[in-house]
Amino acid sequence: MKPVHILVVDDEPGIRQSLGGVLQDEGYLTAAVESGEACLEELARHPYELVFLDVWLPGIDGMETLARIQEIPFADRPVVVMISGHGSIETAVKATKLGAFDFLEKPLSIQKVAVVAKNALDHRRLALENSRLKEGGESKYRIIGESVPMKALRQQLALMAATNGRVLIFGESGTGKELVAHAIHAMSPRAAEPFVEVNCAAIPEDLIESELFGHSKGSFTSAHETKIGKFQKANGGTLFLDEVGDMSLRTQSKVLRALEEQRFEPVGAAESIQVDVRVVAATNKNLDEEIERGNFREDLFYRLNVIPFYVPPLRDRLEDIPLLADYFLREFTTAYGRKPKELTPEAYQILQEYHWPGNVRELRNLIERIVILNPQVRVDARHIPLNVTRRPAALDRAFERFGSLQEVRESVEREYILKKLEEANGNVTRTAELLGLERSNLYRKMKTLGIGPKE
Repeated sequence: MKPVHILVVDDEPGIRQSLGGVLQDEGYLTAAVESGEACLEELARHPYELVFLDVWLPGIDGMETLARIQEIPFADRPVVVMISGHGSIETAVKATKLGAFDFLEKPLSIQKVAVVAKNALDHRRLALENSRLKEGGESKYRIIGESVPMKALRQQLALMAATNGRVLIFGESGTGKELVAHAIHAMSPRAAEPFVEVNCAAIPEDLIESELFGHSKGSFTSAHETKIGKFQKANGGTLFLDEVGDMSLRTQSKVLRALEEQRFEPVGAAESIQVDVRVVAATNKNLDEEIERGNFREDLFYRLNVIPFYVPPLRDRLEDIPLLADYFLREFTTAYGRKPKELTPEAYQILQEYHWPGNVRELRNLIERIVILNPQVRVDARHIPLNVTRRPAALDRAFERFGSLQEVRESVEREYILKKLEEANGNVTRTAELLGLERSNLYRKMKTLGIGPKE
């Protein structure tokens, strides 16, 4: 077992000797210094796991020394226990706020010193393990991209991941909503607890209630044994409801109740089960429209949408494509044991000119296909199986009704003004403000485009 090093900092030689002796009897390696300055110098020369630090010291006092110790990088920072012969509640509170693990009053009890040392070292070990878990999770579920939308997404993640607020992730299919859900969990205090995923669109309506809440043996024809539901499996951790917009109204009402009470009853069970679950949901649907159509409960929407996330489509962050392509190249060349590959500037250009209806998932699949099928180290434009001239069929049909560029421009302007008029409830003055136009200019524009005030 690796030896544990403890540093004793006290200006009284008797305390340094007696405390060092107690710790050595417990099997620790100890050193002792008489001042805060000497403590910081010793920590710079040698790593220590624990420091017993006196409050009253010549030169810089124990509180200032404690504050400077907190500036040491986390992985190398020792845990600190403060000691004092003139302790007060105020001093102990201040020390704790500055990062001290505990506060001991002199004269020191041998038994108390041994217990506090063990607890402090256990605390440091667990904190380091948790940090490594988070770093591993953040690396595995790293959000790639330096575009403005992705930088904003990462900032939002950093701000809210540590909370317990429910999250609703919006975005087109293939944009990486599941990745964001994993990243939220990995960066949260629940990172060491379960992350349980439910694809609401993939489970038949007659089975989803049992899937979410579990069932008792014999509760229905095919219930041959008791089953634990996803809510219970996620207890203490995170439950990810993917494609939540596809959930039936009946199931929505039961999920709403479970969210409100953090309690539910398995199918066929007489007693309810209490859980502590953070729910993260995702959808590629416009839930406002689904609510208007009567397909989604408005009260459930507000329960889920505490912290909204929007993951932009790939076509709105084209500058991220080279970073993503390189990342996927490294991933698949390693996975398939191939030589490292690189894309030429012409290949990057082809990728950035494409519309990407399948978003990041489509790009990932394309790079995997390139790695499998092309032995070349340099991937050129001719190796990219994309038709960059392809447009959505609906767009082609829309263009067919225009005879000139002027007609296209006027049609777009007319539709846009009508939309703003609708937003302003027909108020022309308010519409002019929304458009950034003078009211007289808007009237002339409306007349030219054949838009009447009532329209």
